[in-house]
Formats: sequence, structure tokens, C-alpha cells
Amino acid sequence: MTAEINHFDDLLEAARAQAERQRLLLVFVGSELPEGASAAQRAAFERGEGGALVPLLCVDKLPEELVSFDALVREAKEYALPDQRWQLVFAGALAGAGGRGPSDADTDGALSRMVEAIKSGALGSYLPFDRAGRPVQLGRA
Repeated sequence: MTAEINHFDDLLEAARAQAERQRLLLVFVGSELPEGASAAQRAAFERGEGGALVPLLCVDKLPEELVSFDALVREAKEYALPDQRWQLVFAGALAGAGGRGPSDADTDGALSRMVEAIKSGALGSYLPFDRAGRPVQLGRA
């Protein structure tokens, strides 16, 4: 996908335009203070900065199953626990081959690897979006 992504809906449009069928991998995350956080880390966290990313909910979707980011958010509300408010959603894509979409097994494996990568901080392969569907650059002041 080489299209410019200024909103999650641009990602949907780009995924729908691909020659091979795509499956979007989506992980909703919150943040929490790591164990043994310093006073400075606690203060930053209170200001809404820092913390460790915690996957709360993951799902895979065909691009044609999603109308828009707003529809995704409404659907996520149905499955999220009331005390777990997500802050970002990470998106990745898995392409099929030969006109077929990725298999369920391939999708499940890729989604599991994505969750583990997020837990370990290996975020470079995924696009993070905020609660309004705007892309986020992490680690930049």
C-alpha cells in the first residue's frame, strides 16, 4: 500500500484497491504504568504521557466488512470491557495470493504475532491511529 494515509478511512480505501485480497489486523490498546515506575514516570502518566501499551482487543476484518472508522469504533464498544478504555488502534494488513484472501490460520498467526510485537514494543510494522482515526507518530516529543 503506497497511498498517503491521513485517516484510518484512507487505509480502508487503499486496502480495498489492492490487487490481492487483504485482511486488516487490528489491535486496540490502552496504557498502564509499568511495575516499579518512578515518580517522574507516574507524573508523566498522570498528564496522559508514557506508560506501557497493553493490548485490550484484537480483531481481523476484510476491508469490505468495514464501512468506516466510526463503524469500527461502534463495533469495538460492543466487545470492550467497561473499565478498559482503548487509546490507540494499531493496524496491519495481510495479503492473500492468487485471488484468495489469507487463510484463517495465517490470519490468526499474524494477529498473534502482532499482539506479541506490540507487547514487546516492536511497533515499526504497524500503523497506530488515535480515537478519532488520525495516524499517530509514537516516540516523538
